[in-house]
Amino acid sequence: MLQPPHSSLQVAAVPAQRVPVRDRDQDAPWHTEAVCRRDEAGLFFAPSKEPTAARLSREEAAKRVCGRCPVMVECREHALLQPEPYGVWGGLTAAERRVVLARRRRRELELKKAARPADRIAAAG
Repeated sequence: MLQPPHSSLQVAAVPAQRVPVRDRDQDAPWHTEAVCRRDEAGLFFAPSKEPTAARLSREEAAKRVCGRCPVMVECREHALLQPEPYGVWGGLTAAERRVVLARRRRRELELKKAARPADRIAAAG
């Protein structure tokens, strides 16, 4: 069942991690446990000239796979830090990742601005 496009950003909230990190083999890379390793890669990356309805349906199916993945948080952070310009990573599309990155940048700027007056007061005191 397709959800309305605006509901995609609801998926952007970082969910609770299903498998505690301490229970994993710390020497193995996170992607060895990724559920998508067993699925068709085409589900996560758009073919050229894909119609909008087909893209939305494919992305929702990819997000369902991500939703049951024990390393979804690690995958998402990888895609945000790289940043990965294409595909569904960690339950987010490329457009959703751009929104998350913009929010993070805005938050960092606000924190820096908030810290400046405190720095000036401390320096003056």
